[in-house]
Amino acid sequence: MSTTPSHLRTVEQRLLWLSHWMIHNANHLRPKVDGIKVGGHQASSASMVSIMTALYFTALRPEDRVAVKPHASPIFHAMHYLMGNLSREKMENFRGFGGVQSYPSRTKDVDDVDFSTGSVGLGVAITSFAAMVQDYITAKDWGTGVKPGRMIALMGDAELDEGNIYECLQEGWKHDLRNAWWVIDYNRQSLDGVIREGLWQRIEKIFEAFGWDVVKVKYGRLQRAAFDEPGGDALRAWIDACSNTEYSALTYMGGAVWRKRLMDDLGDQGEVTALIERRSDEALAELMENLGGNCVETMAETFAAIDHDRPTCFLAYTIKGWGTPIAGHKDNHGGLMTKAQMADWQTHMGVPEGQEWEPMAAVPDPAALREFLAGVPFFGAGSRRHGDARLAVPAIETASDREISTQAAFGKILDHLARGDSDLAQRIVTSSPDVTGTTSLGPWVNRRKLFARKAVSDTFREHRIPSTAKWEFAPEGQHVELGIAEMNLFLLLAAQGLSHSLWGKRLIPIGTVYDPFVHRGLDALNYACYQDARFMIVGTPSGATLAPEGGAHQSVGTPLTGMAQDGLAAFEPAFADELAVIMEWAFDYMQRDGEGDPDERTWLRDETGGSVYLRLTTKPLEQPGRRVDDAFRQGAIDGAYWFRKPGPNCSVVIAYQGAVADEAIAAAGMIGEHRRDVGVLAVTSADRLNAGWTAAQRERKRGNPAARSHVEHLLGALPPHCRIVTVIDGHPATLSWLGSVAGHRTIPLGVEHFGQTGTIGDLYRHYGIDAASITAAVSAMTEGSAIGIPPRPSAS
Repeated sequence: MSTTPSHLRTVEQRLLWLSHWMIHNANHLRPKVDGIKVGGHQASSASMVSIMTALYFTALRPEDRVAVKPHASPIFHAMHYLMGNLSREKMENFRGFGGVQSYPSRTKDVDDVDFSTGSVGLGVAITSFAAMVQDYITAKDWGTGVKPGRMIALMGDAELDEGNIYECLQEGWKHDLRNAWWVIDYNRQSLDGVIREGLWQRIEKIFEAFGWDVVKVKYGRLQRAAFDEPGGDALRAWIDACSNTEYSALTYMGGAVWRKRLMDDLGDQGEVTALIERRSDEALAELMENLGGNCVETMAETFAAIDHDRPTCFLAYTIKGWGTPIAGHKDNHGGLMTKAQMADWQTHMGVPEGQEWEPMAAVPDPAALREFLAGVPFFGAGSRRHGDARLAVPAIETASDREISTQAAFGKILDHLARGDSDLAQRIVTSSPDVTGTTSLGPWVNRRKLFARKAVSDTFREHRIPSTAKWEFAPEGQHVELGIAEMNLFLLLAAQGLSHSLWGKRLIPIGTVYDPFVHRGLDALNYACYQDARFMIVGTPSGATLAPEGGAHQSVGTPLTGMAQDGLAAFEPAFADELAVIMEWAFDYMQRDGEGDPDERTWLRDETGGSVYLRLTTKPLEQPGRRVDDAFRQGAIDGAYWFRKPGPNCSVVIAYQGAVADEAIAAAGMIGEHRRDVGVLAVTSADRLNAGWTAAQRERKRGNPAARSHVEHLLGALPPHCRIVTVIDGHPATLSWLGSVAGHRTIPLGVEHFGQTGTIGDLYRHYGIDAASITAAVSAMTEGSAIGIPPRPSAS
């Protein structure tokens, strides 16, 4: 393909116009419903336009993947509009319902988004982990046919303030990162001001310390040519010494002010004076704004010069708002061109009135440009979304121990899979942030090894030093060991969970983390789910059952997180057989990609699939014996089943979730000494129960009065006078809503405050979730007035 600078400059100017017109239309022309600014970041888009033009139209190949800077999304959408991949209707509805999204979204945009971005820093870091996942896949026998590409992040310089950037740099160094490019839009302006002086030096040192090549792209073609003129050295020295704030202010004020300032500082030097005077005010402004990142030819040459797979950081100097009337102004991050500014700029850009949306407006030779666009390699392969066949799920064996914790049962399930040769086991990849052994992954890792591109033997084993951990690294390994940074875990799971779409090779990612530290990686967990990545996260140990560790290691709010997080089905089984049933279902659920029609039995949209969260504990429970009936199996998946089924005149139901099962069952026995009809509801997923209930309510509003969810079927037969006590080793709000399903008076028990050290019994008594406290709550509830609630009128 022949790439000429004129074609690139034409594309650059087309993208600049179309993106800014799209934003202008959304804010100034489209009817306003809410009366607020729609926004769109014109200045942040403008600073990226040359970089993106050079990257997409000269450097990229279809196997490359890009995370686009959130505020550059208008350029991204304008690019696909120019290529014919996006409708004008979508463009006109930018940031509107059904239109192109504010920030690139894999799931909500129709154009070719590789990685969603929006939460600053996460889109950058995921490219590092995607490169690691690509190496993992290509090292496997089943990974043949995958053509390695570069994982590229387009980022703003202010994103370097995000801590997860540096966490992922260290992890990349440990895993011998390659095929990663980060392109920094170094416009030296953020939302609240101008970047500190000398940041570029710190950036260089940090990246070089972690093994990255750093390519500084400071001067554009016009500037480099001027430096070769007599007096050019003095001009270059002045540019290098000028502060960020001064450069921005002079840019905004324009050519005449540039001339005065340069003449004041350099005008007594004859050669420099001549250099300045040879240029008009407009040409002088163009020269001073021609930084490397705003020169499409310079960026294309820079990208083409990279002939290796080492991780590379491009520090591209740019002007925020480049090429527009608001260039350089310190308030331009959220600023917009006025109608008057846009009208003048439209004349400057040569776009005729009425042709604002025309892709080829102001193009001197449309046919030649179309021919150039048709030959751009990146767009030539069509759809870049792949797929992979679903893997059959083998039967999951239930631990036969008489007494066992869910965490130990999880380890045994994985060990059983590791001993087998199923296709599913071949695609499982486990990860953990330095807690592999203490989250029961040890047996799996011992059998399946740790992953590294180059084999590394276990020194302890070679010296015959006894150890339960066999830390052998090999290309065939199926565990990725991470440092103790939960953000990295969730970003790795996000990249692994998109493997079927990015590379056409499905992975079954399983990550383990101490449950209280799920919240340390919550932003990245949400980011992974927003992209519809598929993975299993196991939070263990959880709750106050981690009693001796104290409040810092006891999770309280994670059950509510499991309920609130979209794209994540949360479970908290109490028994090993429940866990086996749930994991067998989960391995299939993680692979589904259906249309989303609800199951009229539960009103859950299970065919869409999603990720899975298991909240497990180290508290051993006596197991209930072998249970294989369909009601139990289906109930465990749907979210609840009757552990002790209530009769027609039931007066009390104890509903529990998780490790407090033994306390709830014991309390039911104690209450049963005085009341003959006590039900025990085993809740395995408050998340799925609640989701089905709300979905059924919506369906009834749509005119289907027969819609009933699983929890409504379970509780609907209880008599009106029945009381419900809910109990969980977590926040009581997780189950407190159960009383609203059929209008039963309910007392929710759980943990609301930070814990302390002690035994499990100490803490359960302290929080009132032991058997005696449950029994007392039932007594108080049935008396009514004893807890300040008037007695409910009898049915008679």
